[in-house]
Parts: sequence; C-alpha cells; structure tokens
Amino acid sequence: MVHTPLRLLSILLLLISLSASAQVITNNGKQNPHINYERLTRINKVINEYVENKWLAGAVALIIKDGQVIQFAGYGYDDIDTKTPITGNNIFRIASQTKAIVSIGLMMLYEEGKFMLNDPVSKYIPEFKNPVVLDKFNEADTTYTTIPAKREITIKDLFTHTSGIDYAGIGSKAMRSIYAKNKIPSGLGIVDATLEEKITTLAKLPLSNQPGEKFTYSLSIDVLGYLVEKLSGENLEDYLQKKLFKPLGMKDTYFNIPPEKHKRLATLYTEDSLQHIVKWNDNKTGIAANYPNQVKHYFSGGAGLASTAMDYAIFLQMLLNKGTYNGVEILSPRTVEMILQNQIGDINLGNDKFGLGFEITTEKGAADEPKSEGSFSWGGYFGTSYWADPKEHLVCLFMTQQTPNSHGDIGAKFQSLVYQCLK
Repeated sequence: MVHTPLRLLSILLLLISLSASAQVITNNGKQNPHINYERLTRINKVINEYVENKWLAGAVALIIKDGQVIQFAGYGYDDIDTKTPITGNNIFRIASQTKAIVSIGLMMLYEEGKFMLNDPVSKYIPEFKNPVVLDKFNEADTTYTTIPAKREITIKDLFTHTSGIDYAGIGSKAMRSIYAKNKIPSGLGIVDATLEEKITTLAKLPLSNQPGEKFTYSLSIDVLGYLVEKLSGENLEDYLQKKLFKPLGMKDTYFNIPPEKHKRLATLYTEDSLQHIVKWNDNKTGIAANYPNQVKHYFSGGAGLASTAMDYAIFLQMLLNKGTYNGVEILSPRTVEMILQNQIGDINLGNDKFGLGFEITTEKGAADEPKSEGSFSWGGYFGTSYWADPKEHLVCLFMTQQTPNSHGDIGAKFQSLVYQCLK
C-alpha cells in the first residue's frame, strides 16, 4: 500500500493522540524538555520560607507534566513537636476534594443507563418531591415560611450546585440554623448516621433559592452520594473501592483508613488568636482530628474521603486521558468532555464556570491566573487543592492540613511558580 504524505501525517497524529490519551504517571528521574529546572528550584525556596517563618507547618507538592513526575516533595513537618517530616506517603483529609470523586462515581452509573442528567431527583429519592423555597426566616425562634419551587431539582442541578440546597456550617445564616435544628451535618467527622437518614431529612427542608437560578455551594454532592447507593445497590464506600479506586490503583483513598495505615494520617493544625500554628482541638471545633481513622457508616459524598497526593493525581490523570488510565476505561471520552465543560450557562460564578463536579477555568478566568482555559480544579477545607490543565498536560496538587491559614496565599503562589518553570 502506498501512503501519501497526507495519510502518513494523519497516521502520525493519530499515534500521538493515542499516546497522549494513554499516559500513565511515571517517575523515571529523567528531565522533561518542557521544564526549566533552574526556575523549578524557586518552588522550594518559597515554600521553605513559609515553613521557616512558621506560617505553615508542612506541605506536600506534586507536579506532573506529560504524565511524568516533575516534583514530588514534602516541606516542613507532619508533627512540629517531634520534628517528624511530612512526606508524599502521608494521608490527607481531602474534604471537598471528595466531591469530584463522587461525581465521577455517579457518572459511571450514567454510562450504565441508570439515570439521565435532567431527571428529577424525586424519581429516585421520593422525599425530594414538591420542593419549597425559603421565604421569610425568624432568627429569634428559627421559624420560617416558604413558597413553592418553580420546578423540581434535577440531578444535573446537584452536580453543579444549582439545586438550591445550602451547606451546614458554612452556608447562609438562615439555612445554617435550619440545618442545625434538623441535625443535618456538613459531612465532616460524622460516624454513626447513615446517608439515607440524613439525606431524606434534608429533602424535606426548604431550599435557599429556586432550582437552576443560582450557584450555591452546597450539600448537593452528599445527595449524589446517596444516589450512588440507591442506583448501585451498594454503600458508597464499597462502590467507590470496587469501581474506581481498585481499578485505577488508588491504594490509599478511604472513608475508613485501615488500622495498618492509621499512623500515616497527617497531623491536623489550626491557628490561635495570634495566628500562631497550633494543633487541632477536637473540643473547640466539634470535629475529631482522627475521624478518618474512626470506623464510620456515614459516607459523606461531599467531604468524607482521605487520600494521598499521588492517589488523587492518578484520578486526575485519568480525566486528562479522557477517561482511561493504565488500560482501564473508567468513562468514555465524550462523557469526560461533558463533565469538563460549562454546565451552568450564564449563572454567575465569578470569572469561571462549573462542570459536573469541577470548577472550569474560562478565557476570562485564565486572564487573571496562570491556569489555561479549560483547566479543572477545586480544593478541600483542611488546606488541600488541585488542578489539571489539559492544554499543558499538567496535574498539580498542593496539600496541607491546616485551617484556617492566614498565609493560605501559598496555594496561589504555588500555581504561579509551576507555570513560570514551563518552557
């Protein structure tokens, strides 16, 4: 067969595409030609300054470019008192980074034909039928009036935080009070409750706004977690282990960390009134620092997982690969495209938009920060953050275990430091 130059070019482009889509994370010690390694050292200098100034107890930074580990390092301490260094082997409370994982878990069921994105949630959780929206709230006695919702909540509304559901602990003042009165948890540190118990209670409470009209960061992904259980017939923990973590080789991601790995859980820090770093106080916060090591039956889809930087990087690399990792197809390429595109239309979310479980960087957003248009990202309450950049073939994580952090700008600085070392 005679191959024309055009045909040869097409074959070459196809092979390049297949190679890129099949990237598996490697740590071969070789230099990447697209990295300026002299500039890369600036990352160490800046993060170490934060540790030396006692602005940060410790952190783990992971940079992957073209499927290759460029930098994977611990800075400072896991335990300040014993001077135990923090390392990539530490397991972190990833809190809201759980949301993306659970969103992908449910989209796997979408590909099995279990639901459609525009299905009403009440089709699967009947308690969500005939929702109402908060009208007036009496702060003195926490009573309230409601008005009927204009329409039902859809499953897509849950993915995109446009359902009108709010957040326990961190949401609007009125809804925090209503949730507290009805014992709706944020998802952190809950041991004995079940998703069925709490989500069916949540379903009967008023929404903070009309479905589909506003982005309200919320417990919506906890509802998605319960949907996973309803549609799969398994609890969320077992489903994710079987369908996602084990197939991908995510060996350190858990709702319940097994006893033999308990010592790897990173120490949790906070600040005192003078902004000095101090160890977490369970009594003051109401959240036990060791909750990932406690045996629990409440699997919060919005906040419950613990993981390592490398495990989460594998998850993100799978998405950069359009749904496949190490020969295992988790999702189809088209489904990944749907997940990583704007799913909220003109709804305001600052410069950026939201897909099915991720914040998506827009052209406008890329003008104010170094991430490329189309990057997807989020973070977690205890000081973890991530992003993946399809244009630059980057997966990056910056993991701490400290909240609040008056010097939390280190996360944004890390981002700019990554991009300044790209050629």
